[in-house]
Amino acid sequence: MFTTQHVSRVRRLYKLIFRVHRALPPELRVLGNNYARDEFKRHKTCSTEEAKIFLNEWTDYAINIAKQTKPLNQAKNKDIGKYLDPSLLDYMTDEQLVQLYELHKATSLETGDVTVTENLNNEKQN
Repeated sequence: MFTTQHVSRVRRLYKLIFRVHRALPPELRVLGNNYARDEFKRHKTCSTEEAKIFLNEWTDYAINIAKQTKPLNQAKNKDIGKYLDPSLLDYMTDEQLVQLYELHKATSLETGDVTVTENLNNEKQN
């Protein structure tokens, strides 16, 4: 179904994600590694169109994390990640919303971020 070139690109991206995760704090690294591993397994048998979108999104993710974890950037800004545009929630399936909520729950338990959890709960109710 997929060419060897495609498989090679997926493997390089997969390894790159784990490499950029090395610069994350330990609790985020574990969370990120587990999430990436699950997502790549989940999309192993996806269609060509889905694979294209999947690879583009994960490539953007790897680039963003790499930029944010550069030593110069970390000295200026201690935050890692970026906010999700609330309008994207309208395009997500129920399964994706549940997955996003579970991921958010796991990260807010790690960081103790109660206000963001309350905001996400309010978004889901509306």
